[in-house]
Amino acid sequence: MKVILLENLKKIGTIGEIIDVKRGFGRNFLIANKKALHASKENISKVEKIKSELSKKDNEKKIEAKKISEKINKKAYNVKKLSTENNELYGSVKPTEISKLIKDIENIDVKPSMIQPINEIKSLGKFQVKISLHSEVDAEITIVVETADTIQ
Repeated sequence: MKVILLENLKKIGTIGEIIDVKRGFGRNFLIANKKALHASKENISKVEKIKSELSKKDNEKKIEAKKISEKINKKAYNVKKLSTENNELYGSVKPTEISKLIKDIENIDVKPSMIQPINEIKSLGKFQVKISLHSEVDAEITIVVETADTIQ
């Protein structure tokens, strides 16, 4: 299935580029989230006309992402979780929890889908977490997991 990209996507392509993707990915993700259009003749000419407008919007998103990155990059956030005697957690720290933590502390909306823990957070300690704010802007934070209470 051929689609035209409406925004820059990491590892996929740039604005106005016509790419070949699997039908499910194109229909269920790219087109559903308004990140692409079917590559028909009408859509190709439409995208050519609004390409500069799309580039401006992308630059605005990039500037906004840089501001967020400056606020949260290299910061450490503490999470208190129930743990066993050998410092393992009951459950794990999920991206939704990290997203809520950033929202509560910094008042910045970071979608859980943007958050990529380098390792799964299942024990006490410090963990590096990468946040993709834009196709060209990333931030890295540290999650410090502390014990809330030890259960015997």
